[in-house]
Amino acid sequence: MVMTNALRFPAADPTAAVVFFAAELALEADPDDVHRDLLDGNTAGYVLVETRSPEAFAQARIPGAINLPYRDLPDQLDLDPNLVYICYCESFQCNAATKGALALAQRGFRVKRLAGGITAWKEAGYPVESDAQALAGVSKVACHC
Repeated sequence: MVMTNALRFPAADPTAAVVFFAAELALEADPDDVHRDLLDGNTAGYVLVETRSPEAFAQARIPGAINLPYRDLPDQLDLDPNLVYICYCESFQCNAATKGALALAQRGFRVKRLAGGITAWKEAGYPVESDAQALAGVSKVACHC
């Protein structure tokens, strides 16, 4: 029998798969799920956290998000310890959300990362907010982490 590339490494036992995928879902949020929550007006229990720079936040952010740039997080934060903080950045190619989530977790907060960042959010056609003055005569800020 010829071995396929896809099965060169055997699939995990179902019990191991349950543990792995449950852990992955405990650490990531899906843009579609977050968008449905926003549409329903039901974001109880979590806050979206933009971990890029204030300039990037001003140009485009997910509605309702707060800006906590990962580079500038103080040791003490005035955040509700009962909430989950869903961090996002530019895209899968950017790790500012990972760095921000790590920094928040190190300070004792529960966190998740938004899969694909604001790029995946916009590609899905979901709305973004911006500050009017941020758009006036300023060139586009890319990742700006």
